[in-house]
Formats: sequence, C-alpha cells, structure tokens
Amino acid sequence: MVRFEKWQGLGNDFIVVTSSIEPEHVVRLCDRHFGIGADGVLIVEPGPRMIVINADGSRPEMCGNGLRCVVGHLAEDEGATEDEGELSVATDAGDKRCHYRRGPAGSVEVSVDMGPAKVDAPFTHRRFELTPVNMGNPHVVSFDDHEDADLDLIGPELQTLIAGGVNVELCRLRGGGVDVAVWERGVGRTLACGTGACAVAAAACARGLHRYGEPLAVRLPGGTLTIVVPASGGVVMTGPAERVFVGETGL
Repeated sequence: MVRFEKWQGLGNDFIVVTSSIEPEHVVRLCDRHFGIGADGVLIVEPGPRMIVINADGSRPEMCGNGLRCVVGHLAEDEGATEDEGELSVATDAGDKRCHYRRGPAGSVEVSVDMGPAKVDAPFTHRRFELTPVNMGNPHVVSFDDHEDADLDLIGPELQTLIAGGVNVELCRLRGGGVDVAVWERGVGRTLACGTGACAVAAAACARGLHRYGEPLAVRLPGGTLTIVVPASGGVVMTGPAERVFVGETGL
C-alpha cells in the first residue's frame, strides 16, 4: 500500500507521494472514475526534490501549482514547526526558492521565485498571434479576441505541431487583471496553471500591456494568482494550496 495526500491549488489537483510510481500506475491513479482522480502525481524525494508526472504518464519539467502543493506538504508533514518559513525545492527546471505561510490546518499560501521568463518573438496560428514564453516549461500566450471553444481547437493542434507539446493560454485583459483559459499538455483543460500564469504576466509585460514590477491578478477558472514580473530576475508567483484528504492505495 502507498500512502498519499490529495492537494489542490486553485482546483489544479494532485496526488502527492513520497515513493516512486511508474507512469502506467499514474495514469490509473489519476483516472477520475476508476482511480483517485487528479491532474497529475507529485513525487517528493529527499532534498527536497519534486518530480511531476502528468495524468497521461508524461513528465513535464515544471508545475507551478504542483510546487505550491509540495511546499504545503513539506510545511505540514515534514517537521516544519513555524507558521511561516522558507525552503528550496529542486525541480527538473532548477531549484525554486519558496516562502510559505500556513493558514488553517491543511492550507498554505506560497510565494515562489519561478526564475526568469524567456519571451520569444510571436508567431501566428490560425487567427491567433501567439507569444512563446518559457518558464522552465513551454507556453504560448494570446491576447486576441476568442470564443471559449477556441481553446479546445488550438490546444490539441499545438500539442502535435510543436515538438514535445506546449501549454496554451488564451487571455482577456479586464479590470486591471487578466482572465486566462489554459490547455495543459498531457492533461487538457485545467482549472489553473501556475507556470501558465507566470507566462501570461511575462508576455503582457513584454508587449507593453502591463508594467514590470507591478502585481498582476491572473484570474484562472479555479481562482486568482498574483504574479510580479521584475525588469530583471525571477518571476514571483503567489497563491494558495490546500490539502483535501489523505489515504492509502494499492498500485
């Protein structure tokens, strides 16, 4: 039997374990009808180190919402005694410095230095101008007018057109913030994406739609993340994570 914790960050939900799990087992555990149900599995190794496995068994380089959940797990279960603290978590996209503040049992707010964003020249797919942004994993961001169904069209297309797949964010600037719909490679539509929120903010700053150094409210279907893109240095993401339940499962 394998002990697990179910965590969510703005509805982006994960199974958190401290032992290795094969990709085929991840697919079954993430199934929402025959398994636990999740967008992916987060393996926490000593160090600490985070390994992310998507619901389809693929391994992305990074997951911002997942990282906040791992920090919450570490703050709750790994001997942290203070309500507020700092730690560094190794990922496939490098070490990430995190600051956490614990709330009611099983909840935590986490700020993460996500590292610098790499924004490339835009390209056009169908009628959308897409700005590539690398946050340790690949994204394309559009601020063009769109219908909700457009995401279900171009998300799967871009996963096959771009080697290794890509995460897609369609955005609407509104009321001093930005509304974002996310297509995550290996998952599909998700309620939130931490690296995607960072990519959106970085693209907005690069295009002159938002000022560097000022907080941007990135509103995702599952809730809001606050992102700050400095003129130089790492993008800072702040948002919640919550433990939903714990249990044991056989593989």
